[in-house]
Amino acid sequence: MKIGIAVLGAGRWGVNLIRNFLKHPNSQVLAVVDPNLDSLAAVQKQFNLDASVILAADWSQLQALPGLEAVAIATPASTHYTLAAAALKQGYHVLAEKPLALNLTEAIELCQLAEKQQRQLFVDHTYLFHPAVDRGQTIIQQHRLGKLRYGYAQRTHFEPVRHDVDALWDLAVHDIAIFNTWLEQTPIQVSAIGTVFPKQEGRGKKEEGINKEVAAEIQNQFASSRMTANHSEGLADLVWVTLTYPDGFQAFIHLCWLNPDKQRRLTVVGSLGTLIFDEMSPETPLIVQRGNSDWVGEENNSFESAIAPQPTGLRHREVLNLESAEPLQRVCDRFLNSVQTNTPCPTSSGSASVELIRILSTLSKSLELGGQPLIPF
Repeated sequence: MKIGIAVLGAGRWGVNLIRNFLKHPNSQVLAVVDPNLDSLAAVQKQFNLDASVILAADWSQLQALPGLEAVAIATPASTHYTLAAAALKQGYHVLAEKPLALNLTEAIELCQLAEKQQRQLFVDHTYLFHPAVDRGQTIIQQHRLGKLRYGYAQRTHFEPVRHDVDALWDLAVHDIAIFNTWLEQTPIQVSAIGTVFPKQEGRGKKEEGINKEVAAEIQNQFASSRMTANHSEGLADLVWVTLTYPDGFQAFIHLCWLNPDKQRRLTVVGSLGTLIFDEMSPETPLIVQRGNSDWVGEENNSFESAIAPQPTGLRHREVLNLESAEPLQRVCDRFLNSVQTNTPCPTSSGSASVELIRILSTLSKSLELGGQPLIPF
């Protein structure tokens, strides 16, 4: 039996959710909600939706829709908490775009509400379902990089500029989630510094296919939550993050939405090689750069190496083969499975998302304090 779903938000990401749920054999899209009537018309035309699919400008029109079992939320971040809470209270399973909420208290509250209602709260941390992240985790777990030294990531682009969250909350969660997954650890200390740039008139008025005015309408309609911690001068456009893990590994993340050089790259450096996940290289998204920066002998116990260590300058680039799969399709499939079995997904459960929000909240505090290192609270 197919699971009836309503998608809230018909912007860039909402359209992708609609596409995946329409083609999945275990789901039925019953409704799409967006206050922007042009977006609803575009969705109807793009997918040639059946007349039975309700196109609504107001979520309240669907709250007692027959056959509705689950809600997928792809609206501005500041609306996530209110929408998810309302859906859970009415007995619906929830798939929420990241971040689940904009403060730790609300994220925990949503988890508790889902448990009370015996409904699944699933957060769309899409990168954790990426074949490159799966393969990268295997490479690290097999110790093929040797001793892990440090990591760094760049996640930058030239717009969209958000109006309800800063670059930290918009972008950092992806790389933090990947580092945590690959290292099988969470940071014990974090810090962040940021910069707010003057905005040009007319710049950054669109976000996720919903313009600034419509985003404000959504926030008013759903009495949205607000960030409780942010840069004192406004929403930071450029943020530098440092994560320190229990074993001493450090990760450095560059985040910016005013960078003409779009980057989606994450690197882990080890004594025997470097693992590089570069989403902007579709033909070679995951590679291992062989070789090490040590003297031969540090990782080699042979007699010859011990008596005659030599520096290694040679590098060998190994392109790793990956399964052909769309990460978001995997997200939708796993969500539907969680709904059918009413069991949480360890990768993207609400409780897993809470830990990421805990880190983001602490980073926001560090940002406010000018980069002071803090222990995630």
